[in-house]
Amino acid sequence: MHLTLKSYNLKLRHTFTISRESYNIQPSLIVELKDGDFTGYGEATSNPYYNITIEKMIEDLTALKPLIEESSNLTPEAFWNKMYPHLKHNMFALCGLDLAFNDLFAQKKGKKLYELWNYNTNNNPLTDYTIGIDSIEKMISKMKEVPWPIYKIKLGTKEDIKIIEALRKHTNAIFRVDANCGWSVEETISNSYKLKELGVEFIEQPLKADEWNDHKEVFKKSVLPIIADESCQIEEDVLKCHNHFHGVNVKLVKCGGLTSAKRMLINAKKLNMKTMVGCMTESSVGISAVAHLLPLLDYVDMDGAMLLAEDIATGITIENGVIKYSDLNGTGITLIK
Repeated sequence: MHLTLKSYNLKLRHTFTISRESYNIQPSLIVELKDGDFTGYGEATSNPYYNITIEKMIEDLTALKPLIEESSNLTPEAFWNKMYPHLKHNMFALCGLDLAFNDLFAQKKGKKLYELWNYNTNNNPLTDYTIGIDSIEKMISKMKEVPWPIYKIKLGTKEDIKIIEALRKHTNAIFRVDANCGWSVEETISNSYKLKELGVEFIEQPLKADEWNDHKEVFKKSVLPIIADESCQIEEDVLKCHNHFHGVNVKLVKCGGLTSAKRMLINAKKLNMKTMVGCMTESSVGISAVAHLLPLLDYVDMDGAMLLAEDIATGITIENGVIKYSDLNGTGITLIK
């Protein structure tokens, strides 16, 4: 098995703004594992909030190259367990590696990854489409540019309710809102009543990640479900979120890839919590991996590649929220750049 690392700067169609940052370019690392006639692909993006850079991921994975390349005959679970002690400080790098290994493993077995897992994909949820923070006029314009059944609206401004009221005038679509840690307890509880009347389905991560007493108060008093994102990064966080959130949004890069994400989602279901997987602004490499978890999910946010000016790969396709799998085995990726 041979490891190759490729870095890209993914250009976005529009400037993307959330409560704490704006960006036009998303640096991304593609992990390639080649074994004979088969090549598996994984992806992890840089992220300033989590102090992750492309350079650091390359450094950490390159240091493990001999260990990685001698491990081709393991199962994905055994491979993840072998790599975790060396990469637990850099779960983004572990994610890229884990995605590539799962892709490669399923290809060797002659199956799509969800087939290997014996998952039924007949009732997969639809993906939302994200509208980043902007002027109200531009947010309306972005929404009209992509007519969609479910929108995820980024909030965390001083006119959040006004934004949703304005957007609601132009569509009957389901709304989900994500405050990215930008609200207070009082704001969240008050907003939940107003947002429910405006057809919002749930609120994602309204408070800062570690404010557990405040999360509990919001959990008890909000009239809308509250979904954890920044508060749910790794496997141990699922239990922490129980009785503090109504559901969890699992991000592959934060938890170390598909292998750990699958365990987190199964554990959340056992706790009767809603399950969701989100994305960063990844290419179709990372987004196509997410698709194989769809049978475990109540909600999904996998529009990352749709936000790009140009993709670097082909894989799953999305039409009006419906995800269609690639005809290829594994996660279904073809790298085109």
